[in-house]
Amino acid sequence: MSRLILASGSAARARVLREAGVAFDVIWPDVDEDEVKKTFRQTQADAERIAAELARRKALSVRAFDPEAVVLGSDQVLAYDGGLFDKPRSLADAKAQLRVLRGKTHRLISSATMVKNGAVVWSATDTVSLAMRPFSDVFLDEYIAAFGDLVLTSVGGYHIEGLGAQLFERIEGDLFSVQGLPLLPVLGALRELGILTE
Repeated sequence: MSRLILASGSAARARVLREAGVAFDVIWPDVDEDEVKKTFRQTQADAERIAAELARRKALSVRAFDPEAVVLGSDQVLAYDGGLFDKPRSLADAKAQLRVLRGKTHRLISSATMVKNGAVVWSATDTVSLAMRPFSDVFLDEYIAAFGDLVLTSVGGYHIEGLGAQLFERIEGDLFSVQGLPLLPVLGALRELGILTE
């Protein structure tokens, strides 16, 4: 049975996989995400292509640690009004970003790629549509105070777990993908690759 390596520093992705009963090691990928996004934005690539390329590069960046392992790379981008949002760099940025998104609908695109022996053996991309309710500034302040710096770890500046669920009035799509990983397709691929029991 092959070893599985998660090429991600995301605590949310690791938690989702772990809670699904998957055994894996974590190695942080060596990818300049800002540079990849900048390059692809210049070519006017769509959000799905950018997410897929980031996932692919992350998986390929750690394959040298164990060429026989299956490496899972994953990434997520937030698309709104023809542009992409990055992770907020400060609590003030998170507040400003959530104010822009409030009362509007945006898309989260989560992509995952698996690599073995330096070759891509599987990939998938999933898109979720999220409609934020027109929450008040008072609620926004309470939300930021409750989560603190944790909001800086999410591209949307939010976590749907707990209080973050109250930011939304409608979510169309897979909740695992909102958390950063299209889990059900990943589990299917892990079974096909012999890492999980059929």
